[in-house]
Amino acid sequence: MITSTDIFTITNQKQFEKIALKVFRFQYENNPVYHEFCDFLKTDVQKVKSIIQIPFLPIQFFKSHSVVSNSNPVQATFTSSGTTGMTTSKHIVTDVSMYEESYRKGFSQFYGNIENYVILALLPSYLEREGSSLIYMVEDLIQLSNHSESGFYLNNHDELIKKLIDLDQAGQNVILIGVTYALLDLIEKSSFKLQNTIIMETGGMKGKRKEMIREELHEQLCHGFGVQAIHSEYGMTELLSQAYSLGEGVFECPSWMQILIRDTEDALSYVTEGKTGGINVIDLANINSCSFIATQDLGKKNANGTFEVLGRFDNSDIRGCNLMVL
Repeated sequence: MITSTDIFTITNQKQFEKIALKVFRFQYENNPVYHEFCDFLKTDVQKVKSIIQIPFLPIQFFKSHSVVSNSNPVQATFTSSGTTGMTTSKHIVTDVSMYEESYRKGFSQFYGNIENYVILALLPSYLEREGSSLIYMVEDLIQLSNHSESGFYLNNHDELIKKLIDLDQAGQNVILIGVTYALLDLIEKSSFKLQNTIIMETGGMKGKRKEMIREELHEQLCHGFGVQAIHSEYGMTELLSQAYSLGEGVFECPSWMQILIRDTEDALSYVTEGKTGGINVIDLANINSCSFIATQDLGKKNANGTFEVLGRFDNSDIRGCNLMVL
């Protein structure tokens, strides 16, 4: 039996591989969707001896199937955002404590003690719908910060502007977590010279503005907020873990999460470091659904294990996810 202790105390690559292979076998036996997918690929489970031999489930399966690895009662169902008429992803969670432990430990690994920060959240498009895993996480982080000034903001930009300036001038450490378009709206209303504040964007224009390349976006945000770097969070509905970038769009995973870069022409093979391909995520916290997910994001991996997100596959030509055949 694989426990949360096994997963969240990984300290080296050998340990990671050993637990990942155990999780793979567990999910093959207990997740009917993943089992069928592996069988379709004619995977000989006994011959899978390294993580690069593990099949990665295309992320679109979360839109059409219940991807679950046990029969325990459902504790939460996280859903993706989507424009009207779009099919959204559903992540069925049978043990929400795994999610809580993952994001709490992940935050601590990159930022230290949460009680050292005021957490301000500007996440309008997420707040305005049900089932957001991001809102679940940020709400908990706000509570854990144990600070009366922490909280969510919707359209009350003037109040947020005043609070940001007051807290920053008082020398208080602040993290402002914001959806990209809302952060841009904020710096159009006011310019800042923040000394003690981390700006963390969670990505996405949500159809409110034209998409921008990261360099241009971060340059605008750095200028508007008066900060040296923009932090980013890389997570998604289908995962229970997040990678973080402390600047320059270079992401690092917590010790129980890794990414591989698959070939865009051949989804079952991998490209070398520094080359662009599709992002495959291993998220061992996802033990109760699927820990091996082929995303629709494009990226590249660096020699030190960090990675960059470079865009998304064009939906009309998702060659890297050409395993959607079941």
